Amino acid sequence: MLCVNPQQARPATRETDDVEFMNDNSSAIQEGAELYRSLVELGELLRKRSISPVELTSDCLARIEKLNPKLNAFITVMADSALAQARQAEKEIQRGHWRSPLHGVPLALKDLIDTAGIRTTAASALFKDRVPTEDAEVVCRLKDAGAVLLGKQNLHEFAYGGSSIVSYNGAVRNAWNPAHIAGGSSGGSATAVAAGLCYGAIGSDTGGSIREPAALCGVVGLKPTYGRVSTRGVIPLAPSLDHVGPIAWTVSDVAVILQAIAGHDAKDANSADTPVADYVAGLGEEPKAMRIGVPRNFFYQDLDSEVASAVEEALSVLKTLAADIRELEVAVPTDRTLLYAEAHAYHADLVARSPELYQPETLRRIRGGADISAAAVLERRRELQQARLKIRKIFESVDALVAPTTPIPAPSIAELTRNPDLLRPREILLLRNTRPVNIWGVPAVSVPCGFTEAGLPIGLQIIGPHWGEAGVLRLAHAYEQATAWHKRQPKMLNGT
Repeated sequence: MLCVNPQQARPATRETDDVEFMNDNSSAIQEGAELYRSLVELGELLRKRSISPVELTSDCLARIEKLNPKLNAFITVMADSALAQARQAEKEIQRGHWRSPLHGVPLALKDLIDTAGIRTTAASALFKDRVPTEDAEVVCRLKDAGAVLLGKQNLHEFAYGGSSIVSYNGAVRNAWNPAHIAGGSSGGSATAVAAGLCYGAIGSDTGGSIREPAALCGVVGLKPTYGRVSTRGVIPLAPSLDHVGPIAWTVSDVAVILQAIAGHDAKDANSADTPVADYVAGLGEEPKAMRIGVPRNFFYQDLDSEVASAVEEALSVLKTLAADIRELEVAVPTDRTLLYAEAHAYHADLVARSPELYQPETLRRIRGGADISAAAVLERRRELQQARLKIRKIFESVDALVAPTTPIPAPSIAELTRNPDLLRPREILLLRNTRPVNIWGVPAVSVPCGFTEAGLPIGLQIIGPHWGEAGVLRLAHAYEQATAWHKRQPKMLNGT
């Protein structure tokens, strides 16, 4: 698989004998509805040369320049290499070498995913000058698919939190209301997608760090099955729980990106050699035969009233789409010992050498795992495997579980910064419904299902069995198409 060092890429000039891209007044990103084309549609327009990858990339870069000061979504913008990749994609498409629906599509990466020759900081002063020599496997696959990589996105420092307030680069802000958090730890990725700064992004998820910010920012985020997408070249938080996955505007967009990055990586010990389905084609199948479980005993407790109302309305829609919907009891694992221990194991030597380079809250969380014994870690890993076996029993009677992604909408940044003691409890609550899914290791997607009266997004989480990404995406797509939540756009897109 070819991986290009972006610093070695030289801007290409258009050759005089190239076939020009057609100008149908849709060759650049437009405000409003034109901004959010499905990647399936966009890929086809690029293949037909109705849209130019260079114009598409230039417009994304212009939007980043305009809106990133308000959102703080990007740490590093790779403008030169992105334009070089776009020119190369344009040449290849002109010559009939169309690689995939991502060919020429501008995407971005959470800044803990290694990029050769481009710094990867994990939003920490400790790594502010860290420049990897190799691309992460997921980056290689995106490049192989022909995607254009715009830059590296802000996050909660070392992915150890759910707000993206704790960052060497400053707090990430929500595209729907910049006074509120974007969630975390993939906050920069989710808010950038919501604001149209990129057509999709790659995030990581150890306890909800793809789904929670996707829910709070009104976009779609998928955590695949553990081992479905390689984590090689991604700075870890807790390897037993870490996942890599896509964030995008629609379910079909997420399916297109997942198609490109899923699959076995022989160099990743946690990668599974399991066949990859055709996720995009699967969206066309109706979910009429699917059985849905509603686990009220844990996931529906202590909900914000507006979240509760939106999810009940979503359930009423799902009743018209699926064969059966029933309430059921699920044993939910909640222990976080393994997360604390594995996070401490990665950082112990770094903390010993340079504690002052960590944000104080990150340092406190890392040190919280210092006294966990090796015996306790072994026992928790055994329990992890047992939990992953036990959840299979639940999916013998249902095909999907449905619950709120987060129990509450996005808190304000001021609320959490004025009272630092509130930050951790709020993050724990925000991630309450997503953490168990990482322990189970099963796939789950967050899809928009409503908005609060204040205009903040609400997310619905659809959880499936191991290797059940196709079914999860099928149900999410059917729900999305039966509603209009994905058609809403942040006010800032119209300059307000």
